[in-house]
Amino acid sequence: MTQTAIPFLFMRGGTSRGPYLNRADLPQDAETLAEVLIAMLGSGHPINIDGIGGGVAVTTKVAMLSQSDDPWADVDYLFAQVSVEDRLVDFKPTCGNILSGVGPAAIEMGLVPARKDETPVNIRAVNTGARVAALVQTPGGQVRYDGDTQIAGVPGTAAPVALQFMETVGGVTGAFLPTGNLIDVIDGIEVTCMDVAMPMVIANAASFGLSGYESAAELDENKAFFARMEAVRREAGLRMGMGDVSQSVTPKFGLLAPPRDGGTMTARYFMPWNCHPSMAVTGAQCLASCILTPGTVADVALPNETPARVILEHPSGAIDVDVAFENTASGFAVKSAGLVRTARKLASGAVYVPASVWAGD
Repeated sequence: MTQTAIPFLFMRGGTSRGPYLNRADLPQDAETLAEVLIAMLGSGHPINIDGIGGGVAVTTKVAMLSQSDDPWADVDYLFAQVSVEDRLVDFKPTCGNILSGVGPAAIEMGLVPARKDETPVNIRAVNTGARVAALVQTPGGQVRYDGDTQIAGVPGTAAPVALQFMETVGGVTGAFLPTGNLIDVIDGIEVTCMDVAMPMVIANAASFGLSGYESAAELDENKAFFARMEAVRREAGLRMGMGDVSQSVTPKFGLLAPPRDGGTMTARYFMPWNCHPSMAVTGAQCLASCILTPGTVADVALPNETPARVILEHPSGAIDVDVAFENTASGFAVKSAGLVRTARKLASGAVYVPASVWAGD
């Protein structure tokens, strides 16, 4: 035997794509698991020619599912971000777009039984400890993928997957404001360091001499901006208690600008070494929380009602985030965030890795 076969579903989740795997079909130790995912995705080549990755960060993502021992959750979701070229795997963050496909995948895998019309799936994101309630359309006990819901960054329409994110504050750093400040100044740039669904460093685009309306491609070509942004991100990582983040995709970076098309704000999200072609679900929650929090780098008129709808304009369109919050004696507090995404099963079968990487159990 020269190759090891691993059962998989290949799915689009939100605006990302990748293999969805049963954790029981994979090596248990993290080092071997990372090597298996590198081989599976073809990390180490700019177009992932020897794997099933797509040559960009949003297509080199992996979801690993298992039945949960959490009394609340139905399924545990372990996420891995595999680099395109650097043969690195980061297990620290989670991904809300890939999470959009977790409910459908869990039903397809038999981890969660389908109900007659729609199936609730409670998901524990083990990377961060967040709890997410998903509602999947299952007419006749089968996952439905066709529908009328459209999300920016994905052509056509599909069935909606409703997501309610809970317990997302401080999942990585243990604090809403990891530095203890609403605003920090790093290398002359005012930033807000926040940990809601995803630890982020957020600044105004104008602070870098940008309009904030640049396309993802234009930003990716701006090497001077990336060099300065990365220096700020690394220092922010230290101040956030995350240590040396030079080899980690977290904290992510976000830029804000005034809206142009009727939204709440314009936003650009960095993964962090290139610009997201649309918007990350987790990043959208953190950016929305930053916008709703008085005293941060976002300077907008704040709504009085909760939940508040925040519309983020991004390179491919816009994303809506409904944030439930409360103002307490100790300050602003995020309770939950709701979004609607879509997912689609693209393929199923076995994906192969060299037996020299892992010979299976």
